[in-house]
Amino acid sequence: MTEQSLETVFEQLDELLVKLEGDEVSLEESFQMYHKGMELLKVCNDKIDTIEKKMMVLDENGEEHEF
Repeated sequence: MTEQSLETVFEQLDELLVKLEGDEVSLEESFQMYHKGMELLKVCNDKIDTIEKKMMVLDENGEEHEF
């Protein structure tokens, strides 16, 4: 999977949800979409973990510390 922004991954998840809610999805297609959604959720979690590690917090003395 190529590097994508968090917003792009959320959009893909939203598209999958809309398709899954439709009446024209076979059971096999829904399992494939579920698997793809789980992969996208992992990408989201990895990106959020990376962002959290990069965040800096200011303490009461105004000094930066990693979050």
